[in-house]
Amino acid sequence: MTVEAALPLRSAKVQVPVILTGIGHAATHWTVGTFYFLLPMLRESLGLDYVAAGLLVTCFHIGSTAINIPSGTLVDLTGRRVLFQVASLVVGAAALAAIGIFGNYGALAIALGVLGASNMLWHPAAISYLSGHLPRNRGYALAIHALGANIGDAMAPLATGLLLASFTWQTTATINAAIGVLPAVALISVLGRGDAAAAARGAGTSLRSYLAGMARAIRTRAMWSLCLMAGFRTMMQSGLLAFLPLYLSDSLHMSPFNMGLTLMMLQVGGMIAAPIAGTLSDRIGRRPIVLAGMSSTTVLVIGLTFLGSGPLYVFGVAVLGFVMYAMRPVIHSWLMDRSPPELAASMTSAMFGVQAAFSAVMPLIGGALADAYGLVAVFYFLGASVLVANLLALSVPKTERAA
Repeated sequence: MTVEAALPLRSAKVQVPVILTGIGHAATHWTVGTFYFLLPMLRESLGLDYVAAGLLVTCFHIGSTAINIPSGTLVDLTGRRVLFQVASLVVGAAALAAIGIFGNYGALAIALGVLGASNMLWHPAAISYLSGHLPRNRGYALAIHALGANIGDAMAPLATGLLLASFTWQTTATINAAIGVLPAVALISVLGRGDAAAAARGAGTSLRSYLAGMARAIRTRAMWSLCLMAGFRTMMQSGLLAFLPLYLSDSLHMSPFNMGLTLMMLQVGGMIAAPIAGTLSDRIGRRPIVLAGMSSTTVLVIGLTFLGSGPLYVFGVAVLGFVMYAMRPVIHSWLMDRSPPELAASMTSAMFGVQAAFSAVMPLIGGALADAYGLVAVFYFLGASVLVANLLALSVPKTERAA
């Protein structure tokens, strides 16, 4: 019997693990969001062109791709879902601190690869943990998880912009890294004992069963449709996170504080949307939410290029965040609906692996487009990417039903 079946949804024993996991997710996005915000300063400090700056972001995604498959496999085989979440937070904070310490391009590239690996390590453990914790309300659970990501992404630019008023970008990176460690302490203190007990009871799966299950899963059309759809959507999202700060700084000439405010509004829209979309998808199904979000994102990401800097632009960014981030927990829930519980972490790894591979090429494509045609061309490409994702969403077999 699951905790969900034994206790009401509002129970502290049900909610505390969900909330702590959401806070941990916020910390992973806090560290990554700090880097993205510091990228224009880093580029100027090292005298990099857009391609070289984009290559640093590619190193982040290469690290994500490299750790992807082994991370999901280890989580499913060992059953230590909380332990891997804690490791993700500690390693990610160390990588962000290294970015602030080292000024050499090669060292920065390595640190970003480690940061990408730590960020990817989080998701198979956390998403499979929440999916098993609340199997009948996983849309809600993963919405709180996504809400944590939006909070981290929203607070990092604002806090970083404020810190840059008093400190160098290197010191700012180190301070934010220290803050990112705190949720790891909370997770291991509150959930660590239960994680160890679950592993002792055999929460993992045998290697033979694991390989047989994976062989069946990778042949399903639903899995590949979902993974490719998520890949194109995330390529748009990662490109937006990488090039929107550059666009605000270089094209709209915003101050660091106004940049932080604008980027925060992108996340505020997601903070509002994620709980609504995730909970609603538990009732009406995943497909309608995803299709509506994809269509709206396509229009908005291109439409923003016709607006100048000002309140209307900031409002448009907030609306874009609302529709773009509404899809994230719903797509994850859709995948978990179609995944065997014992392979949940590996299925998450498969999706995030495709996302990381697509995201790795986006900074290079975007950098080349920006150098050749200007930053506006990047946003047209992002719109085309999410349009392809929309078409792929239509190809997912219609075998799921509302909870």
